[in-house]
Amino acid sequence: MTKVAVASRSFSKHPVLRAELLVRYPNVTFNDAGLSLKGEALADFLRGHEKIITALERLDDALFAKLPDLKVVGKYGVGLDMIDLEAMKRRGIQLGWQGGVNRRSVSELVISYAVALLRHVPQGHAQVLGGGWKQLMGRQLSDRTVGIVGLGHIGKDLTQLLKPWGCRVIAHDIRPMPDFCAQWGVEMMGLEALLRQADVITLHLPLDDSTRNILSAERMRLMRSDAILINAARGGLLDESELKAMLIEGRLAGAALDVFAVEPPTDMELIKLPNFLVTPHIGGSAEEAVLAMGRAAIEGLDRFGDPLEVAQS
Repeated sequence: MTKVAVASRSFSKHPVLRAELLVRYPNVTFNDAGLSLKGEALADFLRGHEKIITALERLDDALFAKLPDLKVVGKYGVGLDMIDLEAMKRRGIQLGWQGGVNRRSVSELVISYAVALLRHVPQGHAQVLGGGWKQLMGRQLSDRTVGIVGLGHIGKDLTQLLKPWGCRVIAHDIRPMPDFCAQWGVEMMGLEALLRQADVITLHLPLDDSTRNILSAERMRLMRSDAILINAARGGLLDESELKAMLIEGRLAGAALDVFAVEPPTDMELIKLPNFLVTPHIGGSAEEAVLAMGRAAIEGLDRFGDPLEVAQS
């Protein structure tokens, strides 16, 4: 009988996902202790299992070397930056993963950030809590220019949600997408041009060597002073120190981050800025998205492939 281990804490405590997994695989070891597993503790937990489900746990070659029975990794969640895919391939370990299963959850959150920042909701909330009552003049999202950096599953979904708002959508991606862009009226352009033109810039990229610090301090300075910046993708895509300086000095109107290079973040000066909106990595934390990601991970135990090929699908 195939032995399955679920390292993810949130999957392990989800009653629906537990039940659906047990229907397929009766012999499952769940992370019922709710431990944040890494290193030797993670290896000990996963050892002896042929198939595993992981979320934010880091899977590298050193770990795989300690798991000779491992055949398949089912990925719970859409990010793959915590998995050494080349090491998986070398060791013949298969990957079960679906991209974009949480796209609507993230897209809706991005729109909520944009509206909140354009209408000065964080400042207004703080003002009233402090006993004030002064109207703040903001701007509508309708008819604004939204720049989407990364036109993958989430970027495409966000494009479609923005159209009823009458937004002009401009995008940057390394891949040409003429059919999608023609259908939805998206203007593709270089990153620097996008940063100069957009009222709202939102990042939707994976984190790898090609995207790390893609919004360097130099590039961030191209943004207009009345623009807002949103990152609900991955920490490490932008220069957080430059972001703080721009917000303090009025060189950027506002920003919202759901992700940071180091989580939880420690720069309290940034977090407490009045024109900054912060959330604790909740992009995929909608009930519907959690179910979709969990079911994709379960399906991945039976529908899998070469890690490098799956990651490009």
